[in-house]
Amino acid sequence: MPFIVALNVRRATRKLRFLLNLARTALNPPEKVRVVALLATYNEERFVGNCIEHLVGQGVDVYLIDNSSTDRTVEISQSYLGHGVIGMETFPRGEGVYRWREILERKEELARTLDADWFMHVDADEVHLAPQPRRTLPEALARVQSTGYNAVDFQEFAFVPTREDPDHDHPGYGRTMRGYYPFTPSPGPRLVRAWRKQDGPVSISKRGGHSPDFPAMRVYPIKFHMKHYLFLSPQHLLDKYGNREFEKSEVDRGWHGWRNRLKRQRISLPSKYDLKTHHPGKKLDLSNPRVQHVTVDWALPRKPVDLYFRHKAKSPRKTRNDSEPTPDSPAVRVEKAK
Repeated sequence: MPFIVALNVRRATRKLRFLLNLARTALNPPEKVRVVALLATYNEERFVGNCIEHLVGQGVDVYLIDNSSTDRTVEISQSYLGHGVIGMETFPRGEGVYRWREILERKEELARTLDADWFMHVDADEVHLAPQPRRTLPEALARVQSTGYNAVDFQEFAFVPTREDPDHDHPGYGRTMRGYYPFTPSPGPRLVRAWRKQDGPVSISKRGGHSPDFPAMRVYPIKFHMKHYLFLSPQHLLDKYGNREFEKSEVDRGWHGWRNRLKRQRISLPSKYDLKTHHPGKKLDLSNPRVQHVTVDWALPRKPVDLYFRHKAKSPRKTRNDSEPTPDSPAVRVEKAK
């Protein structure tokens, strides 16, 4: 009983301290911060324009790393140079293989050298939002910084086509594809996609891009939001991942999940009645989250050799994908507001 009382007192103290910090920042608006989004692309002509426009509209600068796209991704992105896009580069795609770790390591280098207060690790098919609807990302991150935190976790909301409305492969997909589900496969921080610039190195490749790793990381207790447009039609899904060759060592570690095992015959879109419906201006619904993406059932089972190497790649204490951060990891220190 004394232990439970002490635990409740500690929780109440943390919550009170957090609320006092919020009240203090409300009375004294924090200084502006510069945010740079590190965006990697490969054949993202459908998404890249909307992604850049959203980030720039939020007041976020964009640095783009293109992994040798063969579509109009580079052409579209170049039109934003000097208008929110502060730099672009081509990252070689050796032997046509997608090497995610090397791309993440390049993002780590950029985070050490670019001038910014905060960095964000983003993909083109994502839309990042502050938890308060009338606040921009830099404004929200400035408040996070003023309360003593230096990292932000994002709640994922996955948007997918439905059986009743299967094709949204057009520029207006953001208006028409409104079926979604909250995705929370594990407790604790999972998508820590924003962090304050550090004096020392920050690793995002260690956990496959899911979370940075640096000393004294303090994750803000309120999650920001991320809309994730997984694919726009069944054909787009196959075009995006069906012909992509993944680095074998990453697959053996359990990275990329279902993406390298998709099978056309197994694709069965969910009904709109099995999803939530997003209404513009309304809050995204966090209730009843899924713990697996709908796409998992459309992939072939893992080969025994994949499962063997995935097991060998893990430390004895871990039971989940090595690219996922574990809630009790020393590098992921979260102060919960309950």
